[in-house]
Amino acid sequence: MTTSSLRAALGRGLDLAREQAAVLAVFAGTLFLSALLLFSVQPMFAKMVLPRLGGSPSVWAVSMCFFQAVLLAGYCYAHALNRLVAPRLAPAVHLALVAVAVLALPISVSASEPPAGDAYLWLIGTLALGVGLPFFAVSANAPLLQAWFARTGHPHAADPYFLYGASNLG
Repeated sequence: MTTSSLRAALGRGLDLAREQAAVLAVFAGTLFLSALLLFSVQPMFAKMVLPRLGGSPSVWAVSMCFFQAVLLAGYCYAHALNRLVAPRLAPAVHLALVAVAVLALPISVSASEPPAGDAYLWLIGTLALGVGLPFFAVSANAPLLQAWFARTGHPHAADPYFLYGASNLG
């Protein structure tokens, strides 16, 4: 083996290592930011609604139940997308959902006043209209990205559980 071929082989190895590190950084960074956004919007939006409903503890309870239900729905969507949609098409489907969710921004509280008797139904409707779709789309990111990373051929793809750490930091 000549010196130039050795340098070329080392260069390819360094390029591959850089590429693998970049892939890892993109997946981990996206999971971190998704989790940060996901768990920041819950108290932020509930706090926006609180003045309309008087600040009772039940407002927080209903809000957290709503967010947990939408989180579960996002996980079910991610599971269905991974099982039922072709692996090459799934990212495009999810990006389309994210694009539609972006159109629902900015997150805001409805201008209508809550009815006297059914304030909790109003709260669920307000949460659904104000933040439901963006929250749903972002909630699917963690399971989708972890499944997609497992298919990349990356050396760590067989054990993508370290990505949970990136998500938990967020």
